Amino acid sequence: MKEVFSVKEAVHKIEHYCAYQERCHEEVVQKLRSMKMDADEIDVIIVKLLSDNFLNEERFACSFARGKHRMKQWGKIRIINELKFKKINQRLITTALQEISEEEYLLTFHTLAERNWESIRETNTLKKRKKFCDYLLRKGFESNLVYEKVKELESK
Repeated sequence: MKEVFSVKEAVHKIEHYCAYQERCHEEVVQKLRSMKMDADEIDVIIVKLLSDNFLNEERFACSFARGKHRMKQWGKIRIINELKFKKINQRLITTALQEISEEEYLLTFHTLAERNWESIRETNTLKKRKKFCDYLLRKGFESNLVYEKVKELESK
C-alpha cells in the first residue's frame, strides 16, 4: 500500500470507502488516520464528504439499526450500545430505533426466543432457563421481555 496520500487521493479513496457501505464519522476518521493523514487534512476531508453527502450520520444510524435487527436479530439494547460505541449521538440513536416497528421487533423476539428454547438440550430446568436468558440478553433484548417469555415457555 502506498504510504503517502495527497488530500485529493485520500478523498477519492474515502469516497469509495463510504459508497461501498454506510459509514459513521468515527470509522472514516480511523481509516484516514490509518492512511497517515493529519488532523487538519482529516477535517477538510470530512467536510467535503459531508457536503457531497458521502457521509451522513443519521443515514448510517438508521441503516445500522435496521440491518442489525433484521440480519443479526439484535435487540434495541445491543443496537443502542453499539451505536454509542461508534460515538453516535442520542438524538440519532432515538431516530434510528424508530426504523424498527414494534410489531417487527416483537415478532423477531418471539421467533428467536421460541427457536432458542427448543434448541436447548438441557434437562436441568434452572440451567436451561439461564442459557435461554443469557442468550436473549446477549442479543440485546430487554430483560422484562426475556423473563416474561421464559415464564410463558416454561408453563407450556
